[in-house]
Amino acid sequence: MTLEAAADANYGTTASGSSFYAAMRILPREQREAMFQIYSFCRHVDDIADSNGPREERLAALQKWRDDVDALYQGHPPARLRDYAATVKRFGLKREDFLAIIDGMEMDVPADIRAPDMATLDLYCDRVASAVGRLSVRVFGMPEEDGVLLAHHLGRALQLTNILRDIDEDAGLGRLYLPREALLHAGITSDDPVKVAAERTLPKVCLPLAERAKRHFEQADEVMKRNARRAVRAPRIMGKYYRAILDLLLARGFAAPREAVRVGKLARIAIILRYAII
Repeated sequence: MTLEAAADANYGTTASGSSFYAAMRILPREQREAMFQIYSFCRHVDDIADSNGPREERLAALQKWRDDVDALYQGHPPARLRDYAATVKRFGLKREDFLAIIDGMEMDVPADIRAPDMATLDLYCDRVASAVGRLSVRVFGMPEEDGVLLAHHLGRALQLTNILRDIDEDAGLGRLYLPREALLHAGITSDDPVKVAAERTLPKVCLPLAERAKRHFEQADEVMKRNARRAVRAPRIMGKYYRAILDLLLARGFAAPREAVRVGKLARIAIILRYAII
């Protein structure tokens, strides 16, 4: 699960059907192409992490991507990253952010994540979401300090929203991203994803996490307000889209059974019109 936390990392959809695509298509050509390269990189490593292949093979495939990133930054990129060389130079993309994304994907591979402690969950969010944001804000042309700060807050806001939205889907994959401390506070001692998803006290776990996501959205908004509109149009569209998802989740509630939530077409168009054009 990655680019949803800086794109639309619901990889059950294609780029052309995602909020990521809607936000990126408004960018100038060079920026748009760079963002689709970042998207492609995340798709490749995420597909490895989420595949049904033997864990040892997935770990080896992710290590090969690390080796290829190293080769890219050493000046002899492999074929699959050859087109990235000019983008890395043009926008000052950092090697450690690409590697952090791979590290985040790998957190799901040796064993499925189940009820991580809050520190581990935050590290996961940083790697699979905020690291993507750190690459993205350089493409958008934001100042370094505010760009890193925006990536920190918006990445976590998007990823926490994903986690709250995908409780049942993740349980079906044997994964549970809700933090251990919150589960114990709600009297839930199991880390079995299916059992936890059916717990009567699950709203006591989810509501504080939703409040945390809201604070990150608000802090991301503060950063974007003080920066040039052209540099924050794309992240603002993604932020508003995911904040709408979070609002729908809060309105629906977290008690089982949970119906899927989706931002309607008219609402999506309104977000794009407001923040991309008007």
